[in-house]
Amino acid sequence: MTGTVLLVVAKAPVPGQAKTRLSPPASPEQAADIAAASLLDTLRAVRAVPHATPAVAWVGRLDDACRAEQLRAELAAVPVFAQRGASFAARLAAAHADVACALPGLPVLQIGMDTPQVRPELLGECVGVLRCSRVDAVLGPATDGGWWALGLVNPRHGAVLRAVPMSRPDTGEATLAALRGAGLRVELLAELTDVDQMADARRVARHVPGSEFAAAVEAVGR
Repeated sequence: MTGTVLLVVAKAPVPGQAKTRLSPPASPEQAADIAAASLLDTLRAVRAVPHATPAVAWVGRLDDACRAEQLRAELAAVPVFAQRGASFAARLAAAHADVACALPGLPVLQIGMDTPQVRPELLGECVGVLRCSRVDAVLGPATDGGWWALGLVNPRHGAVLRAVPMSRPDTGEATLAALRGAGLRVELLAELTDVDQMADARRVARHVPGSEFAAAVEAVGR
């Protein structure tokens, strides 16, 4: 194991359960296919970052997911941890704690599956900031008020997430306050757009032509 852990928090892209806010105009099957494509692009970007150890915190039935076989092949190449906890905040905190136990001594940069525009170069830059001596954490704000990336030199500090309200317009501010309240030195990363609504999906797709994600989004308009 080398460098930094790149942890992807992911949910099985099952029709009717994944990216439901894309419907309409997408059908439940199309919304789940967009989620699957986004996850595939994200996993491939993570695996292409030099000197990093990819990992996934997973929830849901892969057998019921769109593009299950493609996803199975990608997941077979990385350590996978089952998500645990009653809330999303608890699952995030537990994912950091599980990585700290399984891969001790490594910093963790955690992202989700809603930013398929991430590229290995951007992730590498984020890792570089995290590994510099002047910070304890990095936070990538999202345009909706949340965040798309959280990096911790000591992933056990992820415990502060348990008290942060998730999926709100002030989640980013609350997360930053919690990190700083724990005495951590935090540096902000570039702001990205999470894919929540179809307008977001189309905007992001324009930045990643030729990707699995862009093709899946384009299929909705056909």
